Amino acid sequence: MIQGVRGFLRGLAVAALVTGMSGSASAEKLVLGNEGSYPPFSMVDPSGRLTGLEPELAREMCRRMNVECEIVVMDFKALIPALLQSKLDAVVSQTKPLPERLARVLFGRPVLFNPDSYVVRSGRTYSFTREGLKGLRMGLQRGSAQAKYVIEQFGNAVEIVYYDNPDQIRLDLQAGRLDLTLGPKISWTNEFLSKPAGQGWEFAGGDLWTGGGEQGSSWLARKESTALMERMNTTLGTIIADCTFTRLRRQFMTVELLPEEAACR
Repeated sequence: MIQGVRGFLRGLAVAALVTGMSGSASAEKLVLGNEGSYPPFSMVDPSGRLTGLEPELAREMCRRMNVECEIVVMDFKALIPALLQSKLDAVVSQTKPLPERLARVLFGRPVLFNPDSYVVRSGRTYSFTREGLKGLRMGLQRGSAQAKYVIEQFGNAVEIVYYDNPDQIRLDLQAGRLDLTLGPKISWTNEFLSKPAGQGWEFAGGDLWTGGGEQGSSWLARKESTALMERMNTTLGTIIADCTFTRLRRQFMTVELLPEEAACR
């Protein structure tokens, strides 16, 4: 009788161990895509580690969601195709809600509000019309909302030179190979205009929202991943509400990115 009970208990212990091992092996894992070359929002540090506001924010989100996350770096233009091919579970690079994007993927709550503006040489006065920009060379990131906006506004009046990332645009502005660009004000302030390399350049044309009718930039998931997006949105909401978002943001920039940050000053 006693031996039978002991055997039964050993069986339960083995079953519990197997179940625990199985649960660990099947722990939820998400593969997240990030641009990796958009400082201060994302960049690779000297040790080779991906950092910046969005990777650190994504890691905090994953920690609170109790999931294992792998962040994969790829060109911005490849992020949505990789998501649609199920190579990624979500995109954690800020993306503007262009109509054609809204039709293909699911957008989450805004992670920042960042209007665009033109960057031109100081003292240059341009009329931002087809005639006013005719013949000028403008550097733009391939696949960006800014590129779509410029094509729609100016057609072939302006000569567009496409780049894979903003660092390349900045280098060609400095070298005199470009006349102007159009990009997010926060990024261009932090990475160009506030630095020695950006001396002699300034914003022009006022604030623009190149993402269509909706303002703000968000993270993405597939259309069928509504449950995942709801979890992401809820978790991001807690990160913003308890001021962790602001703490992370302050590691990389001084300007506030969301209206909710006013409560964390």
